[in-house]
Amino acid sequence: MQRLKAVMACLRDRTRGCPWDLEQSFATIAPYTLEEAYEVADAIQRNDLGDLREELGDLLLQVVYHAQMAREADAFDFNAVACGIAEKMIDRHPHVFGDARIADAAHQTVSWEQQKAAERAAKGSRTLDGVALALPALIRAEKLQKRAARVGFDWGRPEPVLDKIAEEIGEFRAELKSEATADRLADELGDILFAVVNLARHCGVDPEAALRSTNAKFERRFRYIEDSLDKVGRRPADASLDEMEVLWIEAKKSDAA
Repeated sequence: MQRLKAVMACLRDRTRGCPWDLEQSFATIAPYTLEEAYEVADAIQRNDLGDLREELGDLLLQVVYHAQMAREADAFDFNAVACGIAEKMIDRHPHVFGDARIADAAHQTVSWEQQKAAERAAKGSRTLDGVALALPALIRAEKLQKRAARVGFDWGRPEPVLDKIAEEIGEFRAELKSEATADRLADELGDILFAVVNLARHCGVDPEAALRSTNAKFERRFRYIEDSLDKVGRRPADASLDEMEVLWIEAKKSDAA
């Protein structure tokens, strides 16, 4: 860890550092931080532990990078970051580091959320404060809904959510029929997506993971179409929709086998 911090300090050294690294700021590095986090998630999804080790290193570098820039600004340093998160973990796990008793993981989740809520209240935060704007939209929608649910703004079961989805789809159909503007259609479509995320939450499904899985399934089945056409010297652009639909059904059957 000390070596990594020293490497980062050298890269940011004003006299002999790297010109590119010296030009960077919190804002310019933030996109790389997000990208590295996604690459960690990708390695986990692929169950590639060798790649995961490398990607975790890339992500750790991002933390060190931000901490180095903060140290240069006399704001905080890496040690403050590490100490801060260590103290937070101790405070949020009184059943491990104190005398509290937690029956199981479900009770720990409740306790964790109560601790976070207490921390926000101590800061004078409102219910939806602190849900990061940079989160993927599906994840942020779920977090906003969970926050609202904590104060009772929620349905107790999935069925009313299904009704809400049907209602939102009806409104979208009406806008589509009236040849509404793209902005209006985007607004109504956003309502549908938000309601679908709510349904996923009530069913205990991670909407981001569900969509990633469906993306992978679509890729797999479309590649089946491409491979099948390639065997007869054709491309998807040369085939009709009906022909591709037949191959799509074959791909589905292959998935189910």
